[in-house]
Amino acid sequence: MGKNDFLTPKAIANRTKAKGLQKLRWYCQMCQKQCRDENGFKCHCMSESHRRQMEIFGQNPNRIVSGYSEEFESLFLEHMKRSHRFSRVAATVVYNEYIADCHHVHMNSTQWATLTEFVNHLGRTGKCKVEETPKGWFITYADGEFDAFFKEKMKRKRFRADLADEEKQERDIKKQKECAEHLMAAGDIDCSEKQLELQSKPLKKLETNQKITLQLGSYSKSAMKEKPESTIFLFDELDNEKRKKGNKDSEKAGKNSKGGSVLDELMREQEQAKEQYNRKDYWLCDGIIVKVLSKALADKGYYKQKGVVRKVIDKYVGEIEMLESKHVPRVDQEELETVIPQVGGHVRIVNGAYRRSNARLLAIDTDNFCAKVQIEKGIYDGKILKAIDYEDISKLAQ
Repeated sequence: MGKNDFLTPKAIANRTKAKGLQKLRWYCQMCQKQCRDENGFKCHCMSESHRRQMEIFGQNPNRIVSGYSEEFESLFLEHMKRSHRFSRVAATVVYNEYIADCHHVHMNSTQWATLTEFVNHLGRTGKCKVEETPKGWFITYADGEFDAFFKEKMKRKRFRADLADEEKQERDIKKQKECAEHLMAAGDIDCSEKQLELQSKPLKKLETNQKITLQLGSYSKSAMKEKPESTIFLFDELDNEKRKKGNKDSEKAGKNSKGGSVLDELMREQEQAKEQYNRKDYWLCDGIIVKVLSKALADKGYYKQKGVVRKVIDKYVGEIEMLESKHVPRVDQEELETVIPQVGGHVRIVNGAYRRSNARLLAIDTDNFCAKVQIEKGIYDGKILKAIDYEDISKLAQ
């Protein structure tokens, strides 16, 4: 086998090196040739073919550089749209994925000397949302069509929520009307007849010289003692009858309650009112761990993966920082699921009467899909909720 044969180890190693990426400063974009060291690049610059290409470049350098810049930008954005359309990723990650193809347009042939300048250019032109962090530059693809679709979807959701609220109000008003009509129909007829008789009785002048006085409002016992016995209160009889009737109604209500007092009844009503007021159709909040169930994001590796909600947008969409990849996609709450920790773990109540309260998980009822939690901190500190649905609690990020 000859010294410079095709199958020698050195020849194979040289071909393997030539296939991979080399240093950017030793690449000639005009000739599309990659050199492996400084000496090879110097020899290439002295070649006749390179000189002819440089003569063409010298005739209109601005047009050639702008052409390479436009091509580099369009290919970079196309890769961004295809691979990271809904994610917030580091600019270096996207750049490394883009240059994996050896035949790409190299940055040394464009008008940008560094990746930072190119990222700032994308931010100024509004083609990407740029953010500088201690970990480097992060970019998000600015998709106008997706933003319009997203806004329209939010409008439809708000419209449906408003319709649901109006229907609830109408149902409540109808129930109140029916209850009022029922009470009026089943009212005490005797009491109403007595009131009519008292109202129909004319005021007759007494034979004696006693004065008729009308007492309005409350009065003290001392004032009653000071008044003469001859003073007549016309409405005392009516007030006494009403008072007796109220006492009878309270006694009946106490007997009809199932072993509970009036205070327990009021507490149950308050709990129901609190539950109805705090029960919303949106439940996302910052700092909780959720699971992604969107099959559309399966190709990006997010399906059935857990993440932390870092930001809530328009109540229904959250920016989820994935626990494994640290990517931050935007996902609708309909494609998310709450996460239940182990017994003893900390959770946040995301919906219901005690919304936004932090609690500790005491027990799990797998048959009824509910859990027992104890609220920690706040005005409800120490309160135990015996049965709360899985959908109303989620694991709290540490």
